[in-house]
Amino acid sequence: MKINHRLEIKQGQQLVMTPQLQQAIKLLQLTNLELVEFVEEQLKENPFLERDERASTPERGDGVVKKVEDEAHEKELTIADTPAEAVGDPSVDAAFEETISVADRQAEAAQDRHEVRDWQNASTGAGANSDFDPNINLTKEITLRDHLTAQLHLVTNDAADLLTGAFLIDLIDEAGYLRMETEQVATQLGLSDAEVEKVVHLLQTLEPVGVGARSLSECLGLQLKDKGLCTPQMQKLLDHLELLGKADFKGLRRKVGVKEDDLREMIAEIRKLTPKPGLAFGQHDVQIVVPDVYIRQADDGGWKVELNNETLPKVIANQKYFAKLTSSCVVEEDKSYLKEQMSNASWLVKSLDQRAKTILRVAMELVRQQDGFFVHGVRHLKPLNLKAVANAIEMHESTVSRVTSNKYIATPRGVFEMKYFFTAAIGATVGAVNHSAESVRHRIKELIEQETLDAILSDDRLVEILRAENINIARRTVAKYREAMGIPSSVQRRRLKKQAL
Repeated sequence: MKINHRLEIKQGQQLVMTPQLQQAIKLLQLTNLELVEFVEEQLKENPFLERDERASTPERGDGVVKKVEDEAHEKELTIADTPAEAVGDPSVDAAFEETISVADRQAEAAQDRHEVRDWQNASTGAGANSDFDPNINLTKEITLRDHLTAQLHLVTNDAADLLTGAFLIDLIDEAGYLRMETEQVATQLGLSDAEVEKVVHLLQTLEPVGVGARSLSECLGLQLKDKGLCTPQMQKLLDHLELLGKADFKGLRRKVGVKEDDLREMIAEIRKLTPKPGLAFGQHDVQIVVPDVYIRQADDGGWKVELNNETLPKVIANQKYFAKLTSSCVVEEDKSYLKEQMSNASWLVKSLDQRAKTILRVAMELVRQQDGFFVHGVRHLKPLNLKAVANAIEMHESTVSRVTSNKYIATPRGVFEMKYFFTAAIGATVGAVNHSAESVRHRIKELIEQETLDAILSDDRLVEILRAENINIARRTVAKYREAMGIPSSVQRRRLKKQAL
């Protein structure tokens, strides 16, 4: 084999992620609490970055959504006393947004082309411009909330149930108990008590057994049912746990109606149970949910959307201090270092301001799109995806995805994660108005609940009714939604209704 030396010229496209651009993208993904922690670290490292501690600090910004049909109006967001080169110039704002959007589009295009890194980068595990983070591979203890959320998505794909379930999971304390009355949840979400109870029972089927109970008796009962030990006598014992706590065994035996030996065995079984199932996941990992955005009813009937200014760090880049140090500096390396630090400080201030604007714009669009939910409740969620929001506010989908991840909105109906306002769509038979998958499922459930023994609705008949209501849906989709809601077939429902007579 003959080895020859030769020169070749190749043309290629590569995305270069500067540290500043990586920082700007990272800030979009952080929660408010994580953001405060990050800024505190930067304050310690950068001599020109200072906390804005003035008595009167201008608001970060708010906006008003007039009506669902109106175009969203937004007030200008400002940062106080920031160098001119960092903020305040609309052209800089546009350039900043375009930089992140271009980076997103290039990264997406690179993924589509399946570009392969060169062997040098592959051998080292990370290139010079890689955002490889070895901490990703470290093990992390799963929180009770994460554990329940993951299971919930496995047992249902109903948008309303997922939103209701997420709301209920946030109400479950560290011991695993649900700490809000059904009626109160139903009022906040615009649902009936029965609809909330259905989701509560769904949560109570998840691991750890006993989670989602409203009382100790219910918690122990769920565990006994899981073991097949919840007999009528055992249920009577659970109904009179206060007697067991008082060691009133005579009164307890009289209430339960069993012999002394049997009662002793029943009590032994109860002592094997876990009264606080949620504690198995520890307490230190419980996530504190702090709203990033507040939504309030406006005087004109619309919605006022405001950033949570209390948790947003307020910092400035000290231009005067920079000018003072550079004027007395004679060593070129020192000047370069000072300029780099000032540039980093200015960029961070700019990034924080842009992050606030982006979150507000996305939140306002969500409110505009999902006005029906805020007015009427979960059943009025509209079909919505990342692309629709991104197109409406002229941003890239991945930017919207980052903004809505781990960001929370405090509404009159409760606190919700932004991502839960995205739901799949079912087409309409006439016109351009689509229906959310959640609203279609709810309509199917309504129709089946209203049927009588003489008029059991088959899946084909349900399709006919829905299409008459301008909902374009296939029979197999109806069957899939029905099965996902745990509703038997028409033949089984007819048999069950006959047995109930």
